[in-house]
Parts: sequence; C-alpha cells; structure tokens
Amino acid sequence: MVQLFFIKKNICILKITFFQRKPYDFHFSIEKLFDTLRSNFSAKIECRIYTLPFFSNGLLSRFKSAIAAKRQQGTINHITGDIHFITPFLKRNRTINTYHDFTFLKNSKGLSRFVLWLFWVYLPVRCSKYITVISEVTKQELIKYTKCQESKIHVIPNIIPEHFQFHAKVINSENPTILHIGTTPNKNLTRLIEALKEVPCNLLIVGKLTDENSFLLNGYAIKYTNLYQISDEQLHQAYVDCDILSFCSLNEGFGLPILEAQAIGRPVITSNLSSMPEVAGKAACLVNPHDVNSIKEGIQKIITDTVYREQLITAGIENVKRYNPKTVAGMYEALYEKMMKDLT
Repeated sequence: MVQLFFIKKNICILKITFFQRKPYDFHFSIEKLFDTLRSNFSAKIECRIYTLPFFSNGLLSRFKSAIAAKRQQGTINHITGDIHFITPFLKRNRTINTYHDFTFLKNSKGLSRFVLWLFWVYLPVRCSKYITVISEVTKQELIKYTKCQESKIHVIPNIIPEHFQFHAKVINSENPTILHIGTTPNKNLTRLIEALKEVPCNLLIVGKLTDENSFLLNGYAIKYTNLYQISDEQLHQAYVDCDILSFCSLNEGFGLPILEAQAIGRPVITSNLSSMPEVAGKAACLVNPHDVNSIKEGIQKIITDTVYREQLITAGIENVKRYNPKTVAGMYEALYEKMMKDLT
C-alpha cells in the first residue's frame, strides 16, 4: 500500500515531487517561477525537486532522462514544463503537467512538428491526471491540439516576482523612455519601430537585435539602447528606469512583462488579442498589433493624456494583486488536495 500522505503535528502533509528540466545557462524562468511558488506553499506541502540528469537534446538523452524520472516518482508528480516527454513513464493518476505556451508547436512544421505534438503534447496530456495552463487562451489552444476534456484542465496563472514593487516616477512626457521586451518575431518589434519613427523618445530594447531591426532603427533615426543577456537585476532596473512599457506582441501564452511593469507602476500598451487582454485586465492601453497606426496612437495617448496615464498606473497596481505568489500557490495546493482525494 503506497502512503499517500503522513501526519506531522496534526497536519496532513502532501508530498509532491517536482520534475524539472536540466536548464541551460540562459533558461531558468520556469525554475525561478516554481522556486517562488514553493516558498509560498503552506506547511502541509512537502516538496522534493528532481532535475533531469541530461539536457533535453536528442533521442538518447531524453530517453535516459525519462527512465531516470520513472525511478524518482513521488506521491504526486508535477512536471513543471518543457520536459513533457517524460510523462508516459510516470504513473498517470499521480501526474500533473504544466503548459506555459505552445510556441514550440507554432514555430515548427512538417515531421518535426508532428513529433513535438505527439511526444510533448498529445501523449503527455493523455497520460496525465490533470493539466495546468497559465491562461484561458493557452487552455483553448490545448483543447484545439488534443481534444482534451475541459474538466481535466485547470487555469493557474503565472506570478509576479516578489521583488517587483512600486517605484514612483515622474513620467517624462517630452522624451519618454519606452521599454520593449523581446526580439523574436512574435514580439512585433518591427511594427513598433515603424510606429515610433515620428515620436520623440528613447527606445530601450531587451533582446538580441537582428540586422533588420538595426537597419530600421538607424534609418528612422530612433534613439535606442539595446540590452542583451542581462541579469535579473538589470532587467528590474530597466522597468524602474522606463516611462512606458510597450508589449504589442502578436501572440503570447501569458505576457509576464505586462504585470512586471504594472507592479513597478508604469503604464502599459499591449495587444488586444491572444492572452494579453486577459492578463492586463482593464489596466492597459489595448491596440491592434498588426496596425502601425493603432500602436502609434496608443503610445501618443499615454504620453499626452496625463489623466488616462495615471488611471492605467492605478489600475495596474490593483490588477497585479490577482497574481500574488501566495494566491497562486494556494491554487496549486487546492489541485494537489483534489488529486489526493481522487487517490483515496
């Protein structure tokens, strides 16, 4: 008989094993997210972390990682992201999978896409008791890809890092610093550059610029600063230093920069599609990311309309309370408790 929990000082302890990828030097976001969540669990959650012994690269290393994971199962197994291919090697009624987005599918095609769909999405979903996703949009994408029953899926959002706190600042409406996070195609930097070609500003870009980006920036004579491979402290400081966050992406599984800027106390302009309206609530200027004029008008409104700008800032501070680490940790705890009841 497998022990489902144990009693410690009159508390029913739930024992959870978290399965994490072996991270590359530049990939730690999932690990940091769950580190914060674990620090906010109540005393009834006992956490054990198992990091896969091999990088998720190649068939043999992934197979060896999956075999190793099979030997490390706990009362409840929680796959925190990225390494979903290990799921069929774990006990179905004890396994939870967390999906952050499906960008890896959208950016692939042909045989590669089929392999990713089969071993990272379809089979893992079938072999899990429950699935968590970080937004309603991600939930609908999961259903589209797998025909999974809605009752199996739980929407549990991402969290605001605890060090993101309000920093008061007088917004520079004459020559604002506009922060833009990310340079992959979905981040829509090209259209933002075109929207700013007649707007006096300093554009602060976090991410590696392409030759096309640099050509446009210089061609439109836009003043800009580029930050690449920066520390968490430098990223935090970029939010503090900026006047506006522009996050007009074409597609996002969540959109954490929206919340990070709101927590700091900066007005946000973001897209009216994908997960971004859901995450931003009523605390951002929503624009059509496919329309350069829409982006430009939104930015100009934030710059010139003081009352509107202050309304966004105030609403943003209120909005981030929904993503407090303690609140989100409680949602995971409730799911663990539900799973325990299913097992008994």
